Amino acid sequence: LDPLVLREVKAFVERVDQRVEAGQGLWFYGDVGTGKTSLAMLVSKAALDAGRSVAIYSVPRLVAEIRDTYDTESADSYMRLFRRLCAVDLLHLDDLGAERTTDWVLEQLYSIVNERWQDRRSIVVTTNLASLDELRDQLGARTVSRLGEICGDPIPIMGPDLRMLADGA
Repeated sequence: LDPLVLREVKAFVERVDQRVEAGQGLWFYGDVGTGKTSLAMLVSKAALDAGRSVAIYSVPRLVAEIRDTYDTESADSYMRLFRRLCAVDLLHLDDLGAERTTDWVLEQLYSIVNERWQDRRSIVVTTNLASLDELRDQLGARTVSRLGEICGDPIPIMGPDLRMLADGA
């Protein structure tokens, strides 16, 4: 991995308590299999080790869980899940942009990100989308703007698919 990326992640992890307290986050983007999720998990683990509450979701799974709360048989209500997503110290959203986009999905993601932005709550994001334009097309300009304010500039993680290399392909 790029030493500059590792330095940035290390700096965040070393001050994870202060960074989470300030509502700051990180945003990793790049090719499939380059280590984005592993780096985000290091940040999430550091927050947990610092006594912070953390919720880790792949965005497609999160959208499915939100959708399930609308089922009358569901053990969880939408507002209870929404409050948990907004109250946790660090929300780790993996594979943002992998979800099928509908107006409803965009509304859900915006609501969560906006609430966390208003309350100065940390988010760690990974995405395979390569440019801000792609992210805006997939998520909407307002959501991307708020993520940028929380997480700063997206950190590029490029290179070969490490999973394929590990398999000997």
